[in-house]
Amino acid sequence: MTSTSRVAIDVGGTFTDVVELLAATGEIRFDKVPTTPAQPTEAVLNAFGITRTGLPEVAMFTHGTTLGLNALLTRTGARTAVIGTAGFRDVYLLGRTDRRTNYDITYRPPPALLERYDTFEVPERSLFDGSVHRPLDADAARVVAATIAERGYDSVAVAFLHAYANPAHELRMREILAEVAPGVAVTLSHELSREYREYERTSTAVLDAYVKPIVRRYLERLEGELRGGGFEGRFLMTRSGGGAMTASVAREQPVSLILSGPAGGVIGASAFSTLIGEPNLITIDMGGTSLDASLVVDGEPVLHQGAEFEQLPINTPSLYIHTIGAGGGSIAWLDDAGVLQVGPQSAGADPGPASYGRGGTAPTFTDAALTVGYLGASTPLGGRLVLDDALATAALKPLAGQLELSPAALARGIIRISTAKITGAVRAITVEVGRDPKDFALLSFGGGGGLVAVDVARELSIPTVIVPPGQGAFSAFGMLFADVQHDFAQTSVMPLAGLDETRLAAAYDAMAEEAASALAADGFGPAAQVLVRSVDVRYSGQEHSVTVPVPEGGRVGSVEQAFAELHERQYGHTMDDPIEITTLRLRATGLVDKPTLPRLPRRTTGKPLPEATRSVYVSAEKPQESYALYSREDLLAGDELAGPAVIAEHTATTVVHAGDLLRVGDHGELIITVEGV
Repeated sequence: MTSTSRVAIDVGGTFTDVVELLAATGEIRFDKVPTTPAQPTEAVLNAFGITRTGLPEVAMFTHGTTLGLNALLTRTGARTAVIGTAGFRDVYLLGRTDRRTNYDITYRPPPALLERYDTFEVPERSLFDGSVHRPLDADAARVVAATIAERGYDSVAVAFLHAYANPAHELRMREILAEVAPGVAVTLSHELSREYREYERTSTAVLDAYVKPIVRRYLERLEGELRGGGFEGRFLMTRSGGGAMTASVAREQPVSLILSGPAGGVIGASAFSTLIGEPNLITIDMGGTSLDASLVVDGEPVLHQGAEFEQLPINTPSLYIHTIGAGGGSIAWLDDAGVLQVGPQSAGADPGPASYGRGGTAPTFTDAALTVGYLGASTPLGGRLVLDDALATAALKPLAGQLELSPAALARGIIRISTAKITGAVRAITVEVGRDPKDFALLSFGGGGGLVAVDVARELSIPTVIVPPGQGAFSAFGMLFADVQHDFAQTSVMPLAGLDETRLAAAYDAMAEEAASALAADGFGPAAQVLVRSVDVRYSGQEHSVTVPVPEGGRVGSVEQAFAELHERQYGHTMDDPIEITTLRLRATGLVDKPTLPRLPRRTTGKPLPEATRSVYVSAEKPQESYALYSREDLLAGDELAGPAVIAEHTATTVVHAGDLLRVGDHGELIITVEGV
């Protein structure tokens, strides 16, 4: 059967979003189904069940999941051991000094993924230049492997000293583990990171090992069920660094999936910024459980060469995403001082907010949005879930009574607190790192983003809010733009002055050969391969470096000039100190066909008319403000309307307040000019 569609599915904490691109017509369809936490694959299959084309007709399936992230958050990953070099057993547990312990008496480190009982060491030693100081003691390695098997570990991370320069001992350790403990999943540090900094590389390996058995089982089961349904297309997973990877690679490197879901929205935002001519965007993605904030600068997402999960470093490229517990399912509660708080606890998908009618009783942001009048039973969530106003009010009443408020006043307070938290998340990625929010437009998406976007923009003096089409499933839409990527790096500390450019070219040639081989294995021919070189550069004696692009055929002089410009931009100064290279990098990209958003027809006569009104509780002084209710599906390009208004659509709702002006863009985006900014 001819493949006629591409499908992207993003599994969130409450809903699973699905986007279908029909190849014949270019039509893009957005939809949602409830997430099934107890059986993660069930929601994915249910999402396929509401697409127009069957599994045999799907040419490419791109998937994002929070499975690994949730295992880390809840500490329900695999029982993991770590093997290090003799004398360096405690590298992982010692970590690095955290300055917060010096001035924050309330600081408590996050729960550890493993204890010292779970750490082992093997006599061996390689030096920084790759030379072998002490050969691997194979007999001692077998004893360690036997102990790991006897204790019943599910997974093991192997992180030997300087394995980035010489991985031979790690490779031999894997062979021994395969012989002695064949049922244990193995992660080798050098296969994830070929960079110095032993703690960061070890932490990356431990995080990977901790989630590997869970992710492997999930992907193997999902692949089997898809094949059973007739799927023969390409199966990709979005990765934290902004691209995608094949499912087979994801099974072996699941640490790259930890920010898999949120990455899709940032990828889509980058593509959308080019489409609509807005190169600088702040993105907020408000889902059922959390909110993710990120940046697009000059049309490109901001990328870091490393990331952190609860102060645990991940030494792989990652998009700059700031996550807080502020979603539609976030629960309202009183702290010990009797002060109202919202989140980070969430009602999730099961039972979900009280208004879902699935047994939930805790008051949530969604219940508050329904009670103030933003949401209504006339527009079911995802086209299927009808919210129950009586259940929402019943959930709010006990807390409202404690605070001597009406349920509507409490609901308004919940929304204001959530808005303040989201505003703080945006400040963290802008003001706190020297960027002015006024220089950006705010791109809002996710099921709840449109409910708070205008208020967040007003607080930060952001003049424009943009709501893309299919906002509730926009992260899944972004996944359709994800190219397959492989990142290669090799630590090689050397002075830039007098650098042997032949040696540099040889190092990049070796990485390029490995990259081309990896992309070919993923099914990309030479014409679909793009290789981009960069290098980490610093002043001699500094700890941290900046990443400088290396143009094809670029020479040392161009690297030095680019470093000076970047250092001036990031730190406000340059110096005359000697400059040195620390790490060579190469990003290999396999290009996939990109979808195009169709242009929306323009209205030839008349103007958009509301289909009804909603009574919105704005404040005690304005308890029943009339907001015009529009259906987004009825709006056409060029349409204009003034707030106060509620724009409801199949996957989400957008709120525009009095004084704000909304215009519909050429591709169906809602462009809101915020009053007074």
